[in-house]
Amino acid sequence: MGSAPDDSGDDGTSYAPLFGPGSQFHAFFNDPRWALAMVRATVLEAAHPQIGAALIDNSTFVAHPWRRLKNTFLSMQRMFGADEQVRLREAARLNRLHARLQGTGAGDRPYDALDPAVRAWVVATLFESAVTMCRLSGQPFEQQAMEQLYAEFRAFLTAMGDEAGHLPEALADFWPYFDQVVERELENTEAMRIILFKLFDHLPAPPVFSGFPALWATGRALAGPVIGAITVASLPEPFRRKAGLPEIAGAQSVMQGAYLAAGLARFLPDGWIQSAGIVNLLATSPHSDDPRARTITALGDQMKRAGALLRLLAPLPTQPQPDPAGGAAARRSAQEFFAEVLDQTGDGYLDWPDLAAMAREIAGRLDLDEPEETRLYDAYAAWWRELQAALDADGDGRVSIDEYAAAVPALAGPALIRVAEVLFDVTDRDGNQHIDAAEHRALFQTAFHRDTTHSGGTYTRSAFINEFLSFMSGRLRTTPYDPLLAEA
Repeated sequence: MGSAPDDSGDDGTSYAPLFGPGSQFHAFFNDPRWALAMVRATVLEAAHPQIGAALIDNSTFVAHPWRRLKNTFLSMQRMFGADEQVRLREAARLNRLHARLQGTGAGDRPYDALDPAVRAWVVATLFESAVTMCRLSGQPFEQQAMEQLYAEFRAFLTAMGDEAGHLPEALADFWPYFDQVVERELENTEAMRIILFKLFDHLPAPPVFSGFPALWATGRALAGPVIGAITVASLPEPFRRKAGLPEIAGAQSVMQGAYLAAGLARFLPDGWIQSAGIVNLLATSPHSDDPRARTITALGDQMKRAGALLRLLAPLPTQPQPDPAGGAAARRSAQEFFAEVLDQTGDGYLDWPDLAAMAREIAGRLDLDEPEETRLYDAYAAWWRELQAALDADGDGRVSIDEYAAAVPALAGPALIRVAEVLFDVTDRDGNQHIDAAEHRALFQTAFHRDTTHSGGTYTRSAFINEFLSFMSGRLRTTPYDPLLAEA
């Protein structure tokens, strides 16, 4: 679906565009309050049994939350931007992704990410949370603006190929629909509890701040419970009662203060608060060529030197230090590699959703269409069957960390080599059997930091495949593959 005309209709009525500049959604896309609203919407989504089950089984939001944040943000940019072709392409990609998310959750209840009623609920939570964020920050929507925003979200649903009728046509009918879903369908799901009570308390540092573990842990310990309390306080009261969520004294005041403060931040000069810039910075590897990452890395080095001086003045008990000779090529233990790379969903096991998450991340970075995307998924599926046959000693359909550690050499079989070959093929967009700097950057989103004196600035097929196999089977830490598959 394209944008509505922004001049006038046949009756002379003026219309605002449904997508891109001039739309209501575009007006608050960089609004700091949107961060709080997105967390709230995610909790309401996760409370739906089908969505909660799909998140538990397939999502990387526990192990790789910052990656998921960036991917979600990029997808919303594409869907709500002005370019209709980009929107249609992204909608097709999302539909292919959702078609792969089917299964059985808790209580043997099936879930299907293509269920139109479920997809309508996702859109409903985004709209309702946007309205709520404005109300809580003391600047509620005017009726006409709210009607326009609702039309934009219904247009988003239509762009996905669903009937907009799965959301009520009139805004007045939306609120009874929303209340009915909250009352009859939402539950205290495991996914919702993880987001509220575990995710923020254990949130790993974003890649760009990975060099400050102590500082991050201290800030997280203070901010995590506050974010959880703010989110709980902002949820609909009937759902809070139904789910048995705790009432924390003063949480309502803290929540309103947080929304008010975030609302005031939007009056900062243009460019100070830009969602795209913040999200990209958080997801940037400290080894990238981004000037902001280099600045943070330099600051970290200065802080480490200052810390070393303080330890000289007031020595602390000796702590084990990493091997300084390891560098970027240091080997991981089997347990570290399992947790950081293989267990993409963070449930403590290796199974198909973990490898599907790897394929999904690569396909998203390269913006693959059919049939390349299917080739990549098929290669990973074949690798999973090979791993399951070789490592699943107890036959429970998944691989535990102990099973992996006991049979590590079996990881590098023919199917993994096939994954490497397909990865090369889909990265080599021009088909010239070499990966040049632009193709390399498209996959790894970082500088082309390689010794290219012997290859004219390109990767040969064998060199590319060998590096991938060295990472996956040798458990080596590498500058390109860690940001792609290991970092949060």
